[in-house]
Amino acid sequence: MTDYKDHPHLIPPHGGYRNLRSYQTAELVYDATVVFCDRFIDKRSRTHDQMVQAARSGVQNIAEGSMASATSKKTELKLTGVARTSLEELLLDFQAFLRQKGLCIWAKDSPDALAVRRKKLSDISDLSDPEVAANTLICLINQASYLLGRQLQKLEQQFLNEGGFTERLYRVRSQVRDGRKKP
Repeated sequence: MTDYKDHPHLIPPHGGYRNLRSYQTAELVYDATVVFCDRFIDKRSRTHDQMVQAARSGVQNIAEGSMASATSKKTELKLTGVARTSLEELLLDFQAFLRQKGLCIWAKDSPDALAVRRKKLSDISDLSDPEVAANTLICLINQASYLLGRQLQKLEQQFLNEGGFTERLYRVRSQVRDGRKKP
């Protein structure tokens, strides 16, 4: 007789989001956005709240999607996409801040933007100048968005190759049932 113990992967490993570079980058963006908004955006304004919430949503949806992955690849894909769109909303807010203040928006390949990309994430700490801070956060948001895009591609490929939780349940159940029918 086939036992459930022979099928330890019914609910696969899940979580582990803290090890994802996308999560680490989004968490840095969230923390820095809170500091930025407290320094440069009126705390009573809707923009302050919207920017902080968009940054928070990026982080929280990565974590939530990762935890949901055990039983729903569809939910994981959806929440990872929501994280990416939340960060896109935040990106537009930082670009609007710079534009409305008449400050420079760094080109993607400008020396300053390239310098941000070369730094370790833990080295990003100078948020005293609003132009530098906003542009640094734009660079980090772009990095997080790129990583989330790659993550979505990988999740899509995993889903196509392995299926979802319902398919896994059916396969394991069929294996258990077929094992019982054998002499």
